[in-house]
Formats: sequence, structure tokens, C-alpha cells
Amino acid sequence: MKTRQTPRFSFTIIAMAVTSSPRLAQALVRIGIHTERDVLMHFPYRYEDLTATPLGLYHDQQRLVLVGKITSTPQVFRRGTFVTLRFTMRDQHQHVMHVIAFNRPFLAKSIVPNSTITIVGKYDANKQIVHLVTFILGEVAADHPLKPIYRLPHEIPLFRFTALVKKALTVLPKLEFKTRLPQAIIQEKHLLDPMKALPIIHQPASLEAVQHAMLIFKYEEAYTFVQTMQAIRQENMATIKSHAQAIAQEAMKKVIKHLPYALTEDQQQAVDEIIGDMRARKRMYRLLQGDVGSGKTVVAALALYANYLRKQQGALMAPTDALAKQHFLTLQQLLKNLGVSVTLLVGSMSSTEKKAIKESLLNGTIDIVVGTHTLFSSDTTFFSLGLAVIDEQHRFGVNQRALLKDKGRDADLLMMSATPIPRSLAMSVYADMDISTLIQFPFSARLVKTKIVTAGDALIHYTIATALEQHQRVFVIAPKINESLHGKESVVKLFEHYQRHYPKQVVLLHGQLDAEEKDDSLKAFSQGHRPILVSTTVIEVGIDVKQASVMIIHDADSFGLASLHQLRGRIGRDGREALCLLVVQEEDKEGQERLQVLVDTNDGFKIAEADLRMRGPGELMGLRQSGVPGFQYLNLVIDQPIIQIIKNYIVKNIL
Repeated sequence: MKTRQTPRFSFTIIAMAVTSSPRLAQALVRIGIHTERDVLMHFPYRYEDLTATPLGLYHDQQRLVLVGKITSTPQVFRRGTFVTLRFTMRDQHQHVMHVIAFNRPFLAKSIVPNSTITIVGKYDANKQIVHLVTFILGEVAADHPLKPIYRLPHEIPLFRFTALVKKALTVLPKLEFKTRLPQAIIQEKHLLDPMKALPIIHQPASLEAVQHAMLIFKYEEAYTFVQTMQAIRQENMATIKSHAQAIAQEAMKKVIKHLPYALTEDQQQAVDEIIGDMRARKRMYRLLQGDVGSGKTVVAALALYANYLRKQQGALMAPTDALAKQHFLTLQQLLKNLGVSVTLLVGSMSSTEKKAIKESLLNGTIDIVVGTHTLFSSDTTFFSLGLAVIDEQHRFGVNQRALLKDKGRDADLLMMSATPIPRSLAMSVYADMDISTLIQFPFSARLVKTKIVTAGDALIHYTIATALEQHQRVFVIAPKINESLHGKESVVKLFEHYQRHYPKQVVLLHGQLDAEEKDDSLKAFSQGHRPILVSTTVIEVGIDVKQASVMIIHDADSFGLASLHQLRGRIGRDGREALCLLVVQEEDKEGQERLQVLVDTNDGFKIAEADLRMRGPGELMGLRQSGVPGFQYLNLVIDQPIIQIIKNYIVKNIL
């Protein structure tokens, strides 16, 4: 759907926001909302059914919707960083209910005695309290019991955004929403006009009505996506190298024979597919996907060596300095005594060092360079780039990947992803690439157990104490660097907390530290001088500490499942049993149910698919940095049939 701003409404929403709060206006701009059109295209991610719970005995852990009068002034209690808010109400059945909310003291301003309120909560029969999930002031209309819930930054209260939506709907007739969808699809699938669909989505009478209204936007997004991927794929297939170059088979067999361990069947097949592409006249554009520990780096190293045999330079790019350094050391080890010069180029190097390396790349004395975004810079030029390998490819946009590839006229492109998804789904998500998949493991799978615990559980400190006695290392992960208004743990606060319990044994790591501080922290941790590392997700990739056997992830429900799986891939690397503790709030039963996937399986394919189903795959391809539209409405797991319908139409009527 076209969502460009129209001059007539360019500043209306921002002006509305500024009158109440400049902070609110800034938050709207940050998530791309400037106009009424933008507000209406920011859809709810779920709906809360506010149909009042009928009369009857309430049972333990029942979801209740209560409507009634507030009967007490709210009270706020603080214990360290933990905050509780309590008040009482008389519900629709004249029961006096005690309500409690955790880490949301800001709600106290809205809890006014004698006001009518509708709340949703979980009933605790033992404590005779209702754990507050959400609430609205007033009584919900019986014919519209569904409350839209939007994903918003903490600066934008839900009730404020809901007010903006209502205001924007009043000017809907003045806005234009043109669709690129062919009329044949619209008529065949009985899709609603966007002008009729939007009020239903934001003010629904039923979930069935929402699902039907959403289809026009899902089909539109699928159409744009499939067209873009088909165009990129056709462009790739049309790119012909100036000449095909031979790769010495005997030399490849020799280096494979002398690897530290035998390749799995999957690895060997991937190597064969990659070398087949490199020998062909068509430029390679291939994705190598596999779970943590499936051996993608070894396959990449063999591809780079094959490229060296055809007398061309290779580049391996990683998203962080830490991962780049790890790959550099791995390649040095795997390719030693083969006459290959391998060099590291990262942003933290001095300007003198970088200049010398770039001169060597230009004159051809470096065979393989391992680096970060520095490889994208305009002054990084290659003598003859033949192969570009990009690790954690979803962190780089399509345009960024093309920049590196185009530094060599005939350069092949190999991308690697440790977020593996089933092949049928991958063929939709990565429709512009050929795919090699690693399912087998070179060694036995890691023995990592995962448990869900609540904050303050005695198991946390027992597990840490046991690991320290055995001279193991412990990761503690926080979702934020600084304090959050929603009570999420900050890495600084957690560092102070663990430092009090384990003096002189804890070290801090996060993205705002400079390169030297990061290196010092990692060195102290890996060498055991400070065996507990409190960190943000900067350790998700590129950290390989064999003695790390415990990971404690606070506010685990803040992370995607695939990200949590990547994080726990940092432990258990010495083959011994390891333990990952996912720390959640006691009342967050929904979050605990979602995290159960990680308890039940270590299979990265199943976890990634579940993550896509629950959270949506908008960032999976790095689309937001690329100019290719990200996914706002389409879920590629649930909406596979829509993708296939669009593919069939384009193949039949356009290509």
C-alpha cells in the first residue's frame, strides 16, 4: 500500500502530539509516524477481548474481565528495583477484588476512587488477588468488545495512540489508498477496499471481520515482495562472468583430507554446490544456512581457499569486530601452511594500519581479508575480488550486500545465516538466492538444558555457585543498557546486583564501551580473572569461551526465540552439560508459554519457525536497510498460501 505523506496532512499528527508532549511527538517520528495515513497503517498486533466474565465461581489462574468501581486509593510499594501497585474494586457481580500490578507505578495516576474501570487479569485463588494485565477507564461497549493493542515505544501510552487513531479515522475520506494489486486478484479473493478495511481493523466487532479486512494489505505486501525478489533473482541469473575459471580438484581434496575433522555429508554437499557455482559462468548468489555449531565457517573457509586456487581475492565480512576476529583466527588455523595470506580489517584499528591493509588489497598481496563494515567503505578497493562471504547476513541489507559484491566485477556472493528455517519456507524468504542447508553436526550436539525461572529463584545463585566451584564461566544477559520505564532489567543495574553477591568476580560488557574496554572485559572473563560476565546481546555472536557453562537471561520474554537460541549457543562449547536459565516475571504466564519452545527443543530449525510464527519475519532478510519493503502485515509462516497464490499469478501473467 502506498503510504507516502501528502503535504496537506504532513504536520497534523505531530502538531497534535506536541500539544500534549514533545517526547510523544519524537517517539511517533522515531517509529515513522508523521501523518494520519501513517497512524492508520500502524496496525494492532493483537486484540484484547473485553467481554465481561459471567457470574460464577472464579478458579485459579482464570483470565478475568472485570467491570466495576474503584474502591480504594492506589498504593505503591518499593523493594529495591521491584515495585508493586495495589488497589481494590467492586466488580460487575458486586465482589470486592484486590488488584496488583508489578513494576508499573505510573498507573497510579489513572486509578481514581469511584471511577468506572474495565480490567483484564489473572486470578490467584491462593492469594485472593487479581494480577493486572491491562485496563481501560470506563465500560466497554457490548457491540465492540475487542480492544486493539499496538506495538509502541514506552513513551507512547496505548490510550494516547488510540486517541490518535480515532482522530485519524475522522479524516479517512480525505485520504487516498491506492493498491498495486491486479483487479483479477482483488475480485477472485473478494478483498475489501482499503478505505473500508481500515475502520474494521482499528474498531472491530469480531476477529473474523479483522481477518477478512487484513487480507487486502497482506496480498498487497506479498505482491510487492514477490515482484522484488523475482526481479533480483532474474538480475542475478543474467549476470555473466567474463570467463569461467578452473579450480584444482586435487588441491581441494588434499586440503579437505587434512582438516582437523571429517566433513559431514551436509558440509561436503554444500562445498560441492558452492564450487559448482564458482566454476559456472553465472555469478553465484547462494545462502548457506545452518544451526549454531553446524560448521558453516569451515565450508566458508573451503570456498575462500577454492577462490584462492583460481587466483582471486576473497573477503569475509561479519557484523561485529568480535566475530570478525574469531573468523580471522579460524581461517588462519584452517589455512596455515597453504601459502594463503589472511588479514584482519576492522574499524577499531588505527588509521595507519587500515591504510596499509587497503594498499595491500589494492596491489593484490593479500589473498583473504576478514572485516566488518569497513569493507564497504569507498576507499577499500580490491585488485581482483572473486568471492565475498557475508556472515550473519540478515544484519546487512540487500543494498549493502551488493556494495561488497560489486567491488569485484565477477565476484561470487556467499551468505551465511545461523537462523535456519525449513527449506520450504526459506525458498519464500530467500527467493532471490540458491540455498545450501546444514542439518548435521560435525560433533555430537551440545548438551544444553534450558529452564524457566522467576526473578529471585534460589536456583539462579545455586547454579552460579556450582559453576564457580568448577572453575566454569557464567554469562548474565540483560535486554537493556539503561533503565526502562517498563521495569526491564538494565545491564548496569544487574552488574551492580551481581557484583554485590560476587565481589571481584564480575565484569561488565555492552555496546557503549569503547573497543579497549570491551577487549579488557572479554579477556578478564575468558581467562577466568572475572568468571561472571554481565552483558547485553553483544555476545550473541563471535564469543567463543569453552569454559562457559551457565547463561542467565533476565527478562527473557523481551527477546525473540531465535535470538535466545543464538545466545545460549555461547555455552556448552567444551562438550560438557550446560544450563541456560530464562528469567521471567512471575505473573507473565503468556511469556512463559512462549519460552517453553526453548525448553522443549534445541533444534534451531523448529525454534526459528516458531519465532517467525509468533513475531513475524520482518528483519530476517535485512530488508529495512535495503529499500526492499519489510513485512508489516504478512507472516511468511502463516501466510504461505498467499505467497504461493501471488507467485503463481506473476509466473502466469507477468514473467
